[in-house]
Amino acid sequence: MGVSVLPEADAALQPVPLVDLRGGGPAGYARQWPARVEAVRAACLGWLPAGRLMARVADPLVRRWMRRSGSAYVGDIEAIAGAVPGPGTWLLHGAYLFGCTALIDLGAQGPRLRRTLDWPFPGLGRLVEVARQRGPAGDYLNVTWPGFAGVLTAVAPGRFAAAINQAPLRRRTTADWLRWTDYAINAAGALAGSRRELPDHLLRRVFETCATFEQARDLLRTAPVARPVLFTLVGTRRDELALIEREETTARLFPNIAAVANNWHDEQRGWEGRVCGTGQPAENNRRRQAALDAWAGQDGTALGWAKPPVINPFTRLTTELCATTGALRVAGWEAGGDAAIRVTRVLQVDA
Repeated sequence: MGVSVLPEADAALQPVPLVDLRGGGPAGYARQWPARVEAVRAACLGWLPAGRLMARVADPLVRRWMRRSGSAYVGDIEAIAGAVPGPGTWLLHGAYLFGCTALIDLGAQGPRLRRTLDWPFPGLGRLVEVARQRGPAGDYLNVTWPGFAGVLTAVAPGRFAAAINQAPLRRRTTADWLRWTDYAINAAGALAGSRRELPDHLLRRVFETCATFEQARDLLRTAPVARPVLFTLVGTRRDELALIEREETTARLFPNIAAVANNWHDEQRGWEGRVCGTGQPAENNRRRQAALDAWAGQDGTALGWAKPPVINPFTRLTTELCATTGALRVAGWEAGGDAAIRVTRVLQVDA
C-alpha cells in the first residue's frame, strides 16, 4: 500500500495522519492516545451551548439507548469512555448533525465516490484521520476522528466504498419556529426504539463482514436502522453504483444515481431537506447537488470539484474513493469567511 502527500504550495498545511487500528481498534486507539480523543470531544462540546452540562444529562440516556440497539460496537464506546473520562463520549456517538454532498460516478479507473462532510463543529477539519481497520471480510480505510467507533466514509480495496449522508428531517409541524419541536420528537422516537443499529454502526458492520458489493447493498437495504439515512455505495464493476434511501424498516434503491445531498431523491411531503450553509434547505440542496452533478464523468485534478456551493462554511472534510484501485484522497477544512478553507495537505493512499 502506497501513501503520499500531494505537492502543496503552502508548506504550513498540516498532514492528515494515517493510523493503524487493525490491532486494538478504536478502543485501543483511545487507550494509547487519549489526548487526541479529548481534543475531538472538546471541539464538539465547545461549540454546543452549555455543551458539558448537556453531555452530563444526555450521556446516560444515549448509553441506555445504544445498549438496547444490539450494536456490536457498544463495547468499543464503553472502552473509549473509560479511557477518556468525562462527559460527552456517549452524546457525541449519538449526534447526527451533519450535512453532506456526494457524487457516485464512473472515472477512468472505475466507479468512484466523491463527498464532502459538513459539520458545524470547528476543529474537526484539523483533527481528521484515516484509520486502517480490519474485519472478517478484510481490511478497509476509514476516514474518521480519534475516538469514533462508527464509520461514515470508507473504502475496502477490491470490494466497495461507501458513505453516509444525513436523510431529511421528518416534519410534523410546518412553521419554521417549530422545527426544534420536530427535532425533539424525532430524537425521542429514536431513543424509545430498540434492536435497531445506528447507521454508522451498520456501515462499519458492512465493511467488516461483507465481501462483495452485492452483500453490502443487501445488508444496507434490509437491516433495521435507528433513524433515516442515505447510503451511497460503489463497487468495482461499472454497474456497481447505488443510492440506498432508508427509513427505519423500509428502503428504496436507486442504481446509477449521480449526485446526492440531504433530501430524498424524489421529494416527499412531510420531510424537509437538511442543510449546512445559507438559504432555504430545499434550494441549498438543489444547488449543491447540481454543482456536483456537473462533475459526473470528469476526472480533473485532485479535489478539483471542491468549490462553492459544495464547499461552504461548515465543510470539514472532502474525500475521493475508488474501490477498484483502493485509492483514497482526503483533506480537512475549516470555516474561512463565506466558505471553508483547506487546512490540511491532501493525503493519498493507494492499495
